[in-house]
Amino acid sequence: MRIEREAAPAAVPPAPAPGRARPAAPRRVRRWPLQVATIALGLLPVAKIVWDGLGGGLGANPIETVLNRLGFWTLTLLTLALVPTPAHELLGLAWPARIRRTLGLLAFGYASLHLLFYVGVDQAGDPGLLLRDVVKRRFMAVGFCAWLVLLPLAVTSTKGWVRRLGYPRWKRLHRLVYAAALLGVVHFVWRVKADLRRPIWFAAAIGVLLAARLVSAALRRRRGAT
Repeated sequence: MRIEREAAPAAVPPAPAPGRARPAAPRRVRRWPLQVATIALGLLPVAKIVWDGLGGGLGANPIETVLNRLGFWTLTLLTLALVPTPAHELLGLAWPARIRRTLGLLAFGYASLHLLFYVGVDQAGDPGLLLRDVVKRRFMAVGFCAWLVLLPLAVTSTKGWVRRLGYPRWKRLHRLVYAAALLGVVHFVWRVKADLRRPIWFAAAIGVLLAARLVSAALRRRRGAT
């Protein structure tokens, strides 16, 4: 028979002396205002697309404009979702981690809108055309692979999935976000072909964030060795 020990009672902080104010609790950034602000800002590009579409502001080729905007914001949000971990490990900033999941889900949402708009509007709702494009056009194959990588990351982003998989396995799975980001950059490069300024900026940002992640991992190993 296993005998459970009774937990020791938590220490009670001494009451302040009469006439003295109780010391202020350390300020913490609340989660929900950050979440609301992140979601609101993350949805602004979609609102802008709708506004421009209703007002005729999407240019001579509105389908291509919408696809380009959705793809751009997918990569932007995906890159931002890579920031919280090195920001916490190298700079000690805790609040970006509170919106990491929201940024990742917004990125997946934009990637899904990008894909659905391509199939539903550009390809007239024919999924067979999508499959033919994936087989014949390399930029489509890479972009579709990026979406397939993001899909399990979005599905397993909840705390319930962390418990089911166990944190170490869950963490290893979610490192695939770097692969999805790099595939997205390759998709961008092969799609635009000529003007490579934006894809290069994305590649540089993702490379810096990946390098920061590797540096923080090396520092952890060194501290563990000592």
